[in-house]
Amino acid sequence: MIPVTKPFLPPQEAYLKYLTGIWQRNWLTNMGPLASELEMKLKEHLAIDHLLFVTNGTIALQMAIKALDLKGEIITTPFSFIATTSSIVWEGCSPVFVDIDEASLNIDASKIEAAITVNTTAILATHVYGNPCDVVAIEKIAKKHHLKVIYDGAHAFGVKIEGKSIFEYGDIATCSLHATKLYHAIEGGLIFTKDSTLLKKLASIRNFGFNGPEAFAELGINGKNSEFHAAMGLANLDYIATIHQKREAITLRYDEKLRNLKARRPIWHSKSHNNCSYYPIVFESEDLLLQCMEYLKTHEIFTRRYFYPSLANTLPYLEPKDFEITDKVAKCVLCLPLYPDLSLEEVDLISRLMLRIQNN
Repeated sequence: MIPVTKPFLPPQEAYLKYLTGIWQRNWLTNMGPLASELEMKLKEHLAIDHLLFVTNGTIALQMAIKALDLKGEIITTPFSFIATTSSIVWEGCSPVFVDIDEASLNIDASKIEAAITVNTTAILATHVYGNPCDVVAIEKIAKKHHLKVIYDGAHAFGVKIEGKSIFEYGDIATCSLHATKLYHAIEGGLIFTKDSTLLKKLASIRNFGFNGPEAFAELGINGKNSEFHAAMGLANLDYIATIHQKREAITLRYDEKLRNLKARRPIWHSKSHNNCSYYPIVFESEDLLLQCMEYLKTHEIFTRRYFYPSLANTLPYLEPKDFEITDKVAKCVLCLPLYPDLSLEEVDLISRLMLRIQNN
């Protein structure tokens, strides 16, 4: 069987090395030494000044909205994972969808201003599959209309624009460290901001709003993570270069073998390098997608319609709305298997089967 994804696991001894220290200290959570060490090493690895290690990527989004004290409407994309939209609703705000750019699959920055009203307070954009949004255009719009900007960078670990971390953009950026991501801590998330005052507020929010042992600064939540998750993050960080190399080799092999497939790849940001977090393709038709998906399944090869369906017309707690490009892309996009253990021979098999069903 070939799954659509498989978590990377370091050698057991690399993880057990950290577990020994946990048993010796008997410090399991509440920002222990391993969680603090992970934050420091990630700041160094990403060349970034401020970040917090939190429970997961969804909590990171919710904390971002809370820390910026957002109300009213937040402009966002209908082509993302459910957490992007549900976090907005969960925090008492209203998502306002804007259609996506057909080439990049990110929110179309040229359509954002038309969606701004007197109730708009922020833009929450997703770097879809890790592909950077038009951050320059979004920043200009935000400054012009006095809006806050949050970037959902769940897939964007390691992505840069002209050498600058993608997490440097916006008032707050977030990342997921879920087990399915290219770099993970089993469960976890990261939250970034350049504003040291805002960082202090986020740190307080992460710990129930505490401001000292017997004082509270604000409304908080339990956004902390455990030493066991931090241990996995530390162990995996030592292998991140190898992970990237293997994923890139697989991506390039797909590109070579599927060049004649009746499908296209999203256009990556011209000033950024693909982190190979996913391998999405957009078919010419939904019918061809379904044929390929089912044919691969008969060979125990599993793919994922990610993101499908559109968030704008399927959520029971929002009034449905159609968007031409999002609706078309969501029906035709498919993510192929991609993980470090996937062999090039398996990539060849997947590609061969897809071309076979296309040509029948």
